[in-house]
Amino acid sequence: MAVSSPMPAHNRKPKSSSSGGGSSSSSLPYTNASADSALTSTLTPQLYLQRMTDLQQMDLQSAIDQMRILLTLYPQRVYKMAYYRKQTKNHWARDDPAFCFLQIVMIAAVSIAYGFAFRVGSFLDIIAVVTKSVLVNWLGFGVIIASVGRLIANNHLMMAERSSSHVKQEVEWLYAFDVHCNAFVPLFVLLYGVQLFLLPVVLGPSLLSLGVSNTLFAMAFGWYFYITHLGYRALPFLSNTKYFYSLLRLYWDFMFSTMSAILLGLVSMHLE
Repeated sequence: MAVSSPMPAHNRKPKSSSSGGGSSSSSLPYTNASADSALTSTLTPQLYLQRMTDLQQMDLQSAIDQMRILLTLYPQRVYKMAYYRKQTKNHWARDDPAFCFLQIVMIAAVSIAYGFAFRVGSFLDIIAVVTKSVLVNWLGFGVIIASVGRLIANNHLMMAERSSSHVKQEVEWLYAFDVHCNAFVPLFVLLYGVQLFLLPVVLGPSLLSLGVSNTLFAMAFGWYFYITHLGYRALPFLSNTKYFYSLLRLYWDFMFSTMSAILLGLVSMHLE
């Protein structure tokens, strides 16, 4: 799949001769010190969480539109908005919590549906399922992925400084969490939505059930790692972001080897 640059064409500068694969180094690898001081970012995690409690401060329609884009063949278009935010507000991360709010609502709703599908006994058990889905599967997993991704990017993928007049940038933690939220959209659709309707198939004891289940997980996490790669690739001050893309190949190799081992085991049992 061809991946376009997240920078608008009229803002691009001539590309450098850097050989770092996968990085959008075509524009603004560093921010000028005077310009950087003129745009002071006021985005903090506390302010972000405070805005989540006020629906009037959230643009829900914009968040829905971004989710739709992430489910198309060109999910990198979502990261253009991060570039515009950097130019106008001096931060890459979303300052509108509507995207996270909608994900929490959708995860909670589908988790309740899973509770009814598996005939969870009591109301407290359903609350436990919802809590685990939101706090562990979405938030906990996202915090780990965002923290590790930010650590790798800031310590190993930064471009060398060109001159002392440029201020070195770094990956914001909220932006890294934004990347996780973006990548979680197709994973949610496949593993929470599609799989819910395929429960009679994926819970069966047949080889077809195994194949369908493994295919869903392979597609979901493959898409997750691809959009994660696009998120770090969109930052012009990072190089060699292809290493994030290599996670996709490692995952596919793991799924293929696991499926092959299961098939060989089934064949061996049949021959015996």
